[in-house]
Amino acid sequence: MTQTLTTLPFQADPDKFREECGVFGVFGTEDAAAFTALGLHALQHRGQEAAGIVSYDGKRFHPHRAMGLVGDIFGDSDVIARMPGDSAIGHNRYSTAGETVLRNVQPLYADYSFGGLALAHNGNLTNARQLRRELVQAGSLFQSTMDTEVIQHLIATSREVRLLDRVIEALRVIDGAYSLVALSRRKLIGARDPLGVRPLVLGKIGDAWIMTSETCALDIIGADFVRDVEPGEVIVVDDDGLHSHKPNPPSRKRFCIFEYIYFARPDSHVEGHNVYEARKAIGAEIARENPVDADLVIPVPDSGVPAAIGYAAKAGIPFELGLIRNHYVGRTFIEPTDEIRHLGVRLKHNANRGQLNGKRVILVDDSIVRGTTSQKIVEMVRNAGAAEVHVRISSPPTKSPCFYGIDTPEASQLLAANNDVEGIRKLIGADSLAYVSMDGLYRAMGEQGRDQDMPQYCDACFSGEYPITLTYMNDTENNSQMSLLAELA
Repeated sequence: MTQTLTTLPFQADPDKFREECGVFGVFGTEDAAAFTALGLHALQHRGQEAAGIVSYDGKRFHPHRAMGLVGDIFGDSDVIARMPGDSAIGHNRYSTAGETVLRNVQPLYADYSFGGLALAHNGNLTNARQLRRELVQAGSLFQSTMDTEVIQHLIATSREVRLLDRVIEALRVIDGAYSLVALSRRKLIGARDPLGVRPLVLGKIGDAWIMTSETCALDIIGADFVRDVEPGEVIVVDDDGLHSHKPNPPSRKRFCIFEYIYFARPDSHVEGHNVYEARKAIGAEIARENPVDADLVIPVPDSGVPAAIGYAAKAGIPFELGLIRNHYVGRTFIEPTDEIRHLGVRLKHNANRGQLNGKRVILVDDSIVRGTTSQKIVEMVRNAGAAEVHVRISSPPTKSPCFYGIDTPEASQLLAANNDVEGIRKLIGADSLAYVSMDGLYRAMGEQGRDQDMPQYCDACFSGEYPITLTYMNDTENNSQMSLLAELA
C-alpha cells in the first residue's frame, strides 16, 4: 500500500460544524481511479484532512492513501497510472471518530478468506465502542481507531458464505448513520442506513455504475444521475448489472436537514431538492418571519450566499457582497501561532468598506456554533462603517451535538445551548439577531411545518431529538452498557 504524508490544511475558521466525509465508487470503466479522483475533488468540501483510493485491475488491488487535499494527493498523473483497473472506490476524510493519523485514512483494505475487500464509510456508528470491545474480546485485532473498522471485522467474523450476506449481517448489527461503498474482486457494494440520515446517490456513465455522496461528483465526470439510494437499501453492481436488496423493514426517512443548510454543495441535488434553491427558500422564510428595515443584505461567504439572495428577494432589499472571501487561505506560509490564529477571520474574510460605510446591514450566515466567528465578523462590518448590523441565521439555534457523522462541539461549547437569542445577540454585538424557526425551515423544504410526532428530517442538532439509539460503554462500572437515549424511530 502506498502511503504518503503531506501538509494538512491550516484551518482558519474553527467556528463551524465540520463536514462529515465523502465517498465515491465506480464499477465498469477502465478509467476508474481517475474518475474516482475527480469525484473526490468535487466532494472536497465534505472532508479536507485526507483522501484515499483503492482500485482493482482483475488481479490485484491498488491502494493509495495520504493526508491532505485531493489535488495534492492525486494531482500527479503517475499516482493514477499506478492504480489501474476498471473499478475503484475513494474517500475524503474529516475525522468524526478516530484520530487524525494515516492509519485512519480510508478506504480501509483487508484480505479475507474470500479475497480482498476495500471499504469506505461516511457517518458514525453509535454502538461502535460496544461492538469493538466485543470483537476485541473475541480475538479481533484492530489497526485503527475508526468505527469503520468495526464493519470490517463484522464481515470477517460472519459465518455466512456469500459476501453480500456477510455485509447484510454486519449492517443488521450496527446502529448509526452511514452511507458506505465497498469493493471486492467482483462487486461494488453500496449501502445506506435504514433512516437515510447520510446521503448516497446512484449514477451511470456509459455502462459504468457509480455510487457517491452527492450529484456534484457525477457532474464533474459527465455521469448521469439515476436516483438516490433508498434508506436501508443495499446495492450490488457486478458483471451482470445492478441488483437492489432491501434487507431492512421499511421505516420513515430522517435525512439530515443540515445537508441543505450547509454541508452539501449548492449545485448538488439531494433527496429531490436542489440545494441552492433550498437555501434561497430558507432565506426567504427568514425574511418573512424576521423583517427589519435596512439598506443592504450581505452574506457571510460562501455558505451564506444563497440564503442571503433569498432574503434580499423576499424583503425587496438590495443584495451586495459586503464581505470578500479569500479562497486561497487553505494553507498559510505563516506558522499558525496564537496571534495568527486570532487573525483567522481576517485571513478568510475582509470587509468591502465601499458598500458598507453608513449603511444599515443585514448579515446572513448559515449558523452560529461557538459564536467567535460571528462576533469578529460583526465587529469587522462595524469597523467598515456600517451604521447598524442585523444578523439573520438560516438555521434554528444549534443546541445539541451531532453523533451521526458531523463533527460538532460538546453542548457546553455550543453558544445556543447556554444562551437565549438575546444573550447571543449581546455576545456577538449585533443590533438584532434572528434565526429561522423550525417550522420555517421545514416550510422552505416544501413541508407544512415540522411534524412534532414524527419529524420528516433528522434535526437533532436543533431539537435534541435523536432518531437513532446512542449507545456507549461505561468504562467505570464493570464495563456495563449504558444507553444514553432511547430509540425514537
